[in-house]
Amino acid sequence: MRANYAVNEVITTARLPLEIRNKLLALARIKNMTKSEVIIKSLEMYYDREEGDMDSFSLGENFFGKYGSGDGDRSVTYKERIKKKLSDRMNA
Repeated sequence: MRANYAVNEVITTARLPLEIRNKLLALARIKNMTKSEVIIKSLEMYYDREEGDMDSFSLGENFFGKYGSGDGDRSVTYKERIKKKLSDRMNA
């Protein structure tokens, strides 16, 4: 009999040391969970902890300056630029 898997699930294999495999089996039995459920829960906890260790700057660092204008003072002069754009529209 073949298990029914959801469309968004994939099967991934991993080589585990025998000791880790035995711990996984024991934990799954104790918690009355499948090995897959234990692994998924463990990975979710790991990701949450890793993301918690990163500050907001580190999380967004790859995106900062990605679409830079070259103007270093845009955050300081934005009000003047908006006023100029509105003024130019009114006079056009």
